[in-house]
Amino acid sequence: MDVRGLRCVVTGAASGIGAAVAEQLTSQGASVTALDLKAPELPVERFVECDLANPVSIEEAVNQLGSGWDVLCNVAGVPGTAPAELVMKVNFLGHRHLIELFFDRMNKAGSIVSVASMAGFGWPLRLEKIHELLATDDFEAGLTWLRENPITGNAYNFSKEVLTVYVMTMGLALAERGLRINAVSPGPVETPILGDFEETMGKENLDGVRDLVGRHATPADIARIVVFLASSDSAWINGVSIGADGGIGGAILSGLVPAPEI
Repeated sequence: MDVRGLRCVVTGAASGIGAAVAEQLTSQGASVTALDLKAPELPVERFVECDLANPVSIEEAVNQLGSGWDVLCNVAGVPGTAPAELVMKVNFLGHRHLIELFFDRMNKAGSIVSVASMAGFGWPLRLEKIHELLATDDFEAGLTWLRENPITGNAYNFSKEVLTVYVMTMGLALAERGLRINAVSPGPVETPILGDFEETMGKENLDGVRDLVGRHATPADIARIVVFLASSDSAWINGVSIGADGGIGGAILSGLVPAPEI
C-alpha cells in the first residue's frame, strides 16, 4: 500500500480507529491533517478544530484547509448513547456535508473513505426512507427531514445504514470527477467507546460476536483497510462498503446465524 506523499485529512484522529489511521498513514509516508474536537496525541502535520455536528464549523475548517488533497478519511462518529439528533448530525449529516465540500478540493484520483459499521447491515429494510433522507439538499434540509420523520429504533444503526447507502449511491457520480468513495464496516472494535456500544446494543450480543469470531477487532485492524482504500492499490474499488467484522457479517447475511437484535 503505497501512500507516500499523499496529502490526507483524517477526522476523529484523536482516538480509536481515527488515531490508528493517522498513525499508519504518517508512518508510511503520507502527510496527515487531523480534524477533530481535540488535538490528537500522536504527531500530525496539522490540526484543525472541527465540530461535525455544526455545519458552520465544518465550513470554517474546510476553508482553512484549502485544496489539493488526495485523501479524506471520515472516521469520527458518536455512539448510540448520545442523543439521536446528535448521532445523526455527526454520523451522517456532518459527514455528508464535509465530503461534498471536498469534491472540488481533491486532486484527480483522490479517495474518500468513510467508516460505517456492521450495525448498518439492515439498510435494505429501510431503503425507501434512506433515499428520502439522501434526497435532501444539505445539512439543514436533512435535519428538517429527520425532525419530521422521527427515527424508530437505534439512531446509531440508522446513521450507519444511511452512510452505507450514501457511499454506494455516490460511486458513479464521483467516478465522473475522477474520484472514488468507499466505506469500511467494522464489527465491534476495542476502542474507548466500546462500553457505549455494549450499553446500546447489549453486552451479551457483542460478547456473542466476540466468541464466534475469536476476538474483537483492534483499531489497527480497521485502519489497515482504510489505508488500503486510500491508496492507489484499491484504484478499481469504488462505491462499496467492505465488511471488516471477522466473518460475522457473512454468517448473518447468509442465514447461518440469526441477526443480533442491536
